[in-house]
Amino acid sequence: MFYLLLGIVIFDFVLSRTLSILNAGWESKPVPPELADIYDEEKRKKQLEFNRASRRFSWISNSFDLLVTIAMLFGGYRILDEYIHLWFYFAPVDSPILRDTLMAIIFFLTLSIASSVINIPFSVYRTFVLMQRFGFNRTTPATFIFDWLKSNALNILLTSIILFAVVPIYDTMPDYFWLLAWGVMSAFSLFMTYFYSNLIVPLFNKQTPLPEGELRDAIEKLATSVDFKLDNIYVMDSSKRSTLGNAYFTGFGRRKRIVLYDTLIEQLTTDEILAVLAHEIGHYKGHHTVKGIITSLTTSLVMFILLGLTLRYNLCAGAIGCVASFHINMYLFYTLYDPIDTIISLASNAISRRHEFEADNFTIKCNLAPHQISALKKLSAHALSNPTPHPLFVFFHYSHPTLLDRIINLQR
Repeated sequence: MFYLLLGIVIFDFVLSRTLSILNAGWESKPVPPELADIYDEEKRKKQLEFNRASRRFSWISNSFDLLVTIAMLFGGYRILDEYIHLWFYFAPVDSPILRDTLMAIIFFLTLSIASSVINIPFSVYRTFVLMQRFGFNRTTPATFIFDWLKSNALNILLTSIILFAVVPIYDTMPDYFWLLAWGVMSAFSLFMTYFYSNLIVPLFNKQTPLPEGELRDAIEKLATSVDFKLDNIYVMDSSKRSTLGNAYFTGFGRRKRIVLYDTLIEQLTTDEILAVLAHEIGHYKGHHTVKGIITSLTTSLVMFILLGLTLRYNLCAGAIGCVASFHINMYLFYTLYDPIDTIISLASNAISRRHEFEADNFTIKCNLAPHQISALKKLSAHALSNPTPHPLFVFFHYSHPTLLDRIINLQR
C-alpha cells in the first residue's frame, strides 16, 4: 500500500507535467481566424511570455510540493503523529472521543498551516513578481498579509467544526460512519452554498448593491424580459487585488444573487455586461446549480463509502508504519482517492463544458450573442489567455469550453 500511495503521488505529478509540455507545444500555433482580432503582434508576444513564465513557476512550485509530499510519506507523517501522541501522553484527556477529535484537529491543522507557511515565498513571488510584471496585481503587502491571516483563521475554524462533527461519529458508530458523516457534510456544504456570499465573501471583499442608473435599469429590464426575479445585484471590489474581471451567480431561492466584479464593469460596455449576465441567468434557467449540487452529493457519497472502508481496514496508517489512526487514514485517503477523483473531475468538466454551451445558447435567445462574443474576447485578451490550448489539456483541466469553441457556437 505504501508504494501505491507513492506511485499515485508521482503519477499525478508526471501526468500534470506531461499535459503542461503538450500544451506548451501548441501555444505558438497560429491563432485561429476567429480570434485574430484579439491579439496584435505585441499583445501575442506578451501572452506567450506570460504563459511561459507561469509554466516555469508551476514547474518549480509543483516540484517542491512533490518533494515535500514524498518526504512526509517516508517518515514525516509518522514523526508528526508520534509527537502528537507524546503530547497527549503528558497531557492526557479522559474522554477517548475528545482525545481522538483533538488529535485529528492538531494533525490536520499542523499540516495545513505548515504548508501555508512554507508556500509563502511562492505566493509572494506569484503575486508581487509574476502577476505584477504582467499588470494583473493590485494587491498591497498589507492586503496580502491580512488575506493570509484571515484565510488561515477561517481554515482553523472550519476544520475544527468539521472534525468535531465527524470524529465522534466514527468513534461511536463506525459501521455507519460513511452514511452519517456524508449526511453531516452534505448539510454543511448546502449551508455554505446558501450563505457563501453573506458569510465568507465579506471577510475578503465588500459587496455593495449596484447603484441606480443606466446599467441597473438595463439589467432589470433584461431580467423582466426573461422572467427572472432578481432583487440582489451586487458589485464586488475585486480591483483591490487584481485587474481581472468576472461575474458569478451564487445561492438559490431567496438567497440567489448576481455579483459583478467592479473590474468587469470597467472593461465592458453595458450590452456586453448584459450578455455576461444573460449567460449567468442561462445557468439558472438550465437548473445547472441544482444539477451541480446533486452531482456533488452523489460523488461525495461514493467518496465517503470508500473512506469508510479505508478507516475500517487501516489501509493508509498501516502503510506508513503508524498505529490505527483516524486522522492519518483520513488524511492519506485523499491521496488514495486521487485517481478516482481525477476520473470524476473529467466527467464533471465535460458536464460543466456542456452547461457553459447551454448558458451561451441562452444569450442567443436574448439576442445578445454578438455582445457575448465581444465580451469574451475582451476578457480573454485582458487575462492573456492561451488561444491555442492542447486538446488533452482542455480535456483534463478546462471546466469551460475553449474561447474558439464558444465563439463558433455563438456564431451559429
